[in-house]
Amino acid sequence: MARKDQLASLHTILLKRRDAMRKALQGDLSMLNELHEQSTGDVVDVALDSQQDELSSQLAQVESRELAQIELALAKFQEGVYGQCEVCMTNIPLARLQALPYATLCISCKGEQELHGDQWLEEQLNKQQTEG
Repeated sequence: MARKDQLASLHTILLKRRDAMRKALQGDLSMLNELHEQSTGDVVDVALDSQQDELSSQLAQVESRELAQIELALAKFQEGVYGQCEVCMTNIPLARLQALPYATLCISCKGEQELHGDQWLEEQLNKQQTEG
């Protein structure tokens, strides 16, 4: 299968994942609201509800970050640059995109980011903008 066909398949996967994430986030937020409305009971109940609220909030935060990454990947499809490393501008290998469809860096550049930190990535992206 050609790269273009595989990228189209990944686009479909991203759309489905985005829709699922949106539904999950709506459910998480409505669940949090319901828990706050039902906050009656003894001290133990309040403590357990508070702990559940915290876990739900953290899960919603993680899901929200993933949704933002998916939205960015879909925007890159619209721009015609999906699957291209933001730093070195090479094609991200299909195996990496299949494992992480919203990846924005090739494995080499991701390794550099992990080694040198987010500041390295920002410097590289700024360099791309001034050169391009």
